[in-house]
Amino acid sequence: MNVPDNLRYTRDHEWISITGEVATIGITDFAQHELGDIVFVEMDLVGEDLDQHEVFETVEAVKTVSDLFLPIGGEIIELNPLLEDNPGLVNSDPYGEGWIIKLKIRNASETSALLDAPAYTNLIG
Repeated sequence: MNVPDNLRYTRDHEWISITGEVATIGITDFAQHELGDIVFVEMDLVGEDLDQHEVFETVEAVKTVSDLFLPIGGEIIELNPLLEDNPGLVNSDPYGEGWIIKLKIRNASETSALLDAPAYTNLIG
């Protein structure tokens, strides 16, 4: 499994990249592999202010439907527009074009509970 060193991770298999006050969030390579072919990503939360660990999206795969949980709290400022027509990008490029949301960070200290790449690699075995 691909686990980039420059990202942080949750135990629920989301990844987060932070640039200034904006976080880009998606699901990990491990998660997309476990879910199977993703056929739909719910895309309706722009402008919502959500807390850490709240459900921010639902993805539908051939095998299952799964909720995604926010690694940190904040306001959702952008949804990946490419996923509306091509949700399979989450499978083919989970850390690149398959990102899911961008979030304006409310409290950067919440990142302290996130896993680094070695800890996440250990989690998934």
